[in-house]
Amino acid sequence: MPPLDATPVEHPIETPVETVDPLPAPVTALRRAGDADPDRTSAPRGPAWLRAVRPRQWPKNALVLAAPLAGGRVLDPEVLVGALVAFAVFCVAASGCYLLNDALDAPQDRLHPTKRRRPVAAGEIGVRAAVAVGTVLMLAAVVAATLWALPLGLTVLAYVAVQAAYLGGVKDEPALDLAVVSSGFLLRAIAGGTASGLALSPWFLLVATFGALFVVSGKRYSEMVRMGADAGTRPSLRKYSASYLRFVWTMAAGVTVTVYLLWALNGPGSAAGGTPWAAISVAPFVLCLMRYAAVVDRGHAERPEEIVLGDRHLQVIAVVWVALVAVGAVLG
Repeated sequence: MPPLDATPVEHPIETPVETVDPLPAPVTALRRAGDADPDRTSAPRGPAWLRAVRPRQWPKNALVLAAPLAGGRVLDPEVLVGALVAFAVFCVAASGCYLLNDALDAPQDRLHPTKRRRPVAAGEIGVRAAVAVGTVLMLAAVVAATLWALPLGLTVLAYVAVQAAYLGGVKDEPALDLAVVSSGFLLRAIAGGTASGLALSPWFLLVATFGALFVVSGKRYSEMVRMGADAGTRPSLRKYSASYLRFVWTMAAGVTVTVYLLWALNGPGSAAGGTPWAAISVAPFVLCLMRYAAVVDRGHAERPEEIVLGDRHLQVIAVVWVALVAVGAVLG
């Protein structure tokens, strides 16, 4: 009888392969797009102080042109200069607020996947230095605005006060956080009128208010989609649900369109015999909101200014809308 083979026979063991669900499409797209975002790259770009004041956020201050445009006086030299002054002081005031925000949020930002690269969180700028410079910038903006026109100074002061409340804890409260951030956009739009003594109609204020809420709630929704389980780094996000934020930005969009339509039907050219330029402008206005809403729905609207500056189709539609409003205001 042949000897038994003492060598054990190895049988391959089939280990179950764990299936990993793919990331949701919006999150995957955002991660792919992250390489184009300076805040998400591994190597900071530019001087620390320049990055800390966030010049990439300054384009949103162009909202100061909304009131002169709606009033048909955007080409009036005196009005245009006033709007440019408002733009400048809001850039300074907002930069000061960003510095204070980064100083107060440095501990939390260090735990965030992208905010940890901000100059204060990364240790490139000291917390005390950020607080000091931020305070000086905000005070300088209020003084400069007041020297130009008292109403503008009061508008900037209101902006600074609201931002101080935001930094003081309001940003951690759901709903209030949306209202405060939206008010920043609204005050920019108001500043364009107060800087030049233009009267602001109730229609204008309502469209600006709910349009701002539409943008801000879409921003929060996108943050929640991208961060997922890490949304806890922003306390207010823990208290939101995706369905609630979708409700808010859907409601805000509906109110914005309704108010704009009511203004347009009673706007320039609405009288018999006139060309209803304002009414015609409803189509591109609604199309702009629809285009932006598509971005929000995919969870890509964290940075509204980058959407406006990067979406060529949205820019073309916006130019058509602005042209119609301007023509209606001038000829109406």
